[in-house]
Amino acid sequence: MAELDEQLRGDIQRSGYYPDLVADALNTSLAGEPLKSYLVHHEATFDHDELRRHVTVLALTPTRLIVGHTDEHGIDETTPVPFATASTEAVRLERVDSVVVTRVVSDPAKHEPGGRTAEVVITIGWGAVSRIDLEPATCGDPQCDADHGYTGTSSNDDLSVRVSEVADGAEVVGQALAFASALSQATAARLR
Repeated sequence: MAELDEQLRGDIQRSGYYPDLVADALNTSLAGEPLKSYLVHHEATFDHDELRRHVTVLALTPTRLIVGHTDEHGIDETTPVPFATASTEAVRLERVDSVVVTRVVSDPAKHEPGGRTAEVVITIGWGAVSRIDLEPATCGDPQCDADHGYTGTSSNDDLSVRVSEVADGAEVVGQALAFASALSQATAARLR
């Protein structure tokens, strides 16, 4: 476990994004529990003419999923100095009800098990955030103008993390797949 902890600290350091703050916030939520798997994802976005950075750290312990987010905020009319926010959420594994792993592969006819994956999206649901997509219901008759109410779907969409080989590197894509596998095993184990 100590080796995994050192690897996590190294990956947080390599992200170059307030590593001491990110590690401090994560340590608070880990609360001394051993680490089973993790994923560090650094993302830069443009907000008007400013570059904004965001890092997500997912950590799996024997009993919990730790989700950490750190964002930076620039100077504005109310804050004379830039600041960062670091938040973590600890989710008991029995609350995780879906782990969706979407893979994007190039030239799928030639794909072999364990082969290159160009992109991975991990979507994890535990019921904290639900999305409802509604649309007008119809009866199928194009001439009908009656009000049939609405139809739609509801889905958990608490967290989505997207990594790609082009933007993040093959190592991070592999780390994302390994984390998704470990989380899937951990949530399946609770059902046995």
